[in-house]
Amino acid sequence: MLMTRLREAEKLVVLCFATFMVMAGQGVVGPVLPLYARDFGVSTTVVGLTLTVFALARLILNVPAGLIADRFGRRILLVGGPILTSIGMFGSGFANNISSLLMWRFVAGAGSAFYMSGALIYLIDIAPVNRRARYVATNQWALSVGVALGPGVGGLVAERWGLAAPFHVVGVIGVASAIYAAFRLPETLRPNTKSEQSTPSASEVKRIVSGGPFIAIALVTGTIFMTRAGTRATLVPLHADGLLGWGPGEIGLVFTITGVMTLFTLWPATWATENLGWAPVIVFSGVAAALGTFVIASSGTPVWFVVGNVILTLGTGTAGPAPAAFVADLFPERLRGLGIGLYRSAGDVGFVLGPPLLGWLSETASMPTAFRTAGCLVAAAGLWFFVSTRRNNEAVASQPLQ
Repeated sequence: MLMTRLREAEKLVVLCFATFMVMAGQGVVGPVLPLYARDFGVSTTVVGLTLTVFALARLILNVPAGLIADRFGRRILLVGGPILTSIGMFGSGFANNISSLLMWRFVAGAGSAFYMSGALIYLIDIAPVNRRARYVATNQWALSVGVALGPGVGGLVAERWGLAAPFHVVGVIGVASAIYAAFRLPETLRPNTKSEQSTPSASEVKRIVSGGPFIAIALVTGTIFMTRAGTRATLVPLHADGLLGWGPGEIGLVFTITGVMTLFTLWPATWATENLGWAPVIVFSGVAAALGTFVIASSGTPVWFVVGNVILTLGTGTAGPAPAAFVADLFPERLRGLGIGLYRSAGDVGFVLGPPLLGWLSETASMPTAFRTAGCLVAAAGLWFFVSTRRNNEAVASQPLQ
């Protein structure tokens, strides 16, 4: 029993280290990407496309990545994803115009879709059913640490060797991550699962995807990602600049505080998911995120602005383990890759559409209106999840893995 637990823990640690390497690499280019793109003499809108095409690649390829995992196994994604990211980053570093940069950013986004889909499926494969939320949270913690540490390294590298240098550093990290995954991460797709059904049953997939529980969790995931990308990453800096007159230093400090806070919200959320169930955690997440947006929208002083951001982070930070654990139980094992791909795509829809739509709303109506609209949507999604699944929770939780 002890040896089994140790082998499980080893696989988890190995995967989390791979995730840390991949996400630290992506974080390295964060502070230099807008400056690098701007040097091509393009507008701010075009600079923003360097983020959009990355997210668009993930949106397009999440489901194909899941199908590849179901048919050919998880390792092809865990090894191939970092290689694609490496190619995209090296290409970005050698880009000589904005068109080629956007193309290579799309390739890097494809690598992200492959690796992150493969990693989440792999986690669910190796996790005991009653500890899935804990495994997901541990990987998300490694992801968050990588994202937090990467930008500092990227800034130092860019100052010493130029704006293109961080892309080459990430390319090297991608190759190292692929080699590490190839040698340390064994295949987890069982041979009998692969032979049971190489092509998913259309009727079974339709039944699950069109059912109330999946639609509810897709909306929860989409609105949470919309809130992260559309409010925190887009509206919050603009609101702080316009209302409080804050500069990058003050805004960056708030982001640092809330980023560190996220690392400590995952474990209470994991405990609650394992002991109280998915629904209470997801409802709390939606309501807390909504409350945070309303506080920010009404804030006229730095204190309330910071309080609103803390509450918002409390909501979005606790949303991580529960939705993924729910999706894992919703889909049978032979359709697990497809389920994770659809789940990740729901989040990326919110990531892609949230910033421009909320930005447009802030311009045509007002900034507070945009914040409150996002808050209403994320709270409504959480409450609808609770209502639509309260009769299905026991049935879904006891559904046998096939």
